[in-house]
Amino acid sequence: MKTKSKCFDYLNHLKNIMLKVEETQWDNIDHSSKKLAETIQKKQSIFVFGASHAGIVAQEMFYRTGGLALINPILPSEFALNTRPVIQTSDMEKLDGYTKVVLNNTPIKSGDLLILHSVSGRNPAAIEMALEARNRGIFTIGITNMTYTKEVTSRHKSGKKLYEICDIVIDNCGDFEDSSMLIEGLGQKIAPTSSVIGCTIVNMILIRTVEYLLEMGIEPPVFRSANVDGGSEFNKIIFEKYKDQIHYM
Repeated sequence: MKTKSKCFDYLNHLKNIMLKVEETQWDNIDHSSKKLAETIQKKQSIFVFGASHAGIVAQEMFYRTGGLALINPILPSEFALNTRPVIQTSDMEKLDGYTKVVLNNTPIKSGDLLILHSVSGRNPAAIEMALEARNRGIFTIGITNMTYTKEVTSRHKSGKKLYEICDIVIDNCGDFEDSSMLIEGLGQKIAPTSSVIGCTIVNMILIRTVEYLLEMGIEPPVFRSANVDGGSEFNKIIFEKYKDQIHYM
């Protein structure tokens, strides 16, 4: 018999969010996947960016078994959670001009595609990168929390938020502030959902992109595990074949 705990409410809440994503965000996920497949078909490059915890989704997408080899993360160390003091990452997200410098030092060009993950969608880091990408002819996909972002103001000088800039926007269907569970005796909600749902969304994009590539007659460059016999050798062939679209080696 299950112990009475908010743990099970959290699991049910995640299930409900996933159902909402399925019911309301499929068209945007499908459109995003088609754009990824077309970008690969054109031999252009795909990049993904997220600051602080939003970067977990970027890490989910690249260099792992079962993943597309052509996903290039933009992971500046100043936004990484191993930064000390860690509160510096929050300051960096609010700093005007920095992500333009990051983009200037990233091998991204017109015709490429950039996925941006920002839960609140209000900080200059993701907004500035989206604006700069648009100016450079780069297609942008934003993953954000529409409930959250519509309840906060932009911290960017443009007054815009991420969802107002990107070519496609996918709502992670989460709660305001991202945390989701209230426990009696504690006023602050706990247990965020954006990492679980964000990773689910990008893996849906992965699956649909692979389906589109197969329809196009393109063999999807998908990694095997380096921990199985022959896995590393298989992956080396991918690295060589797609070296012009892989920028993290």
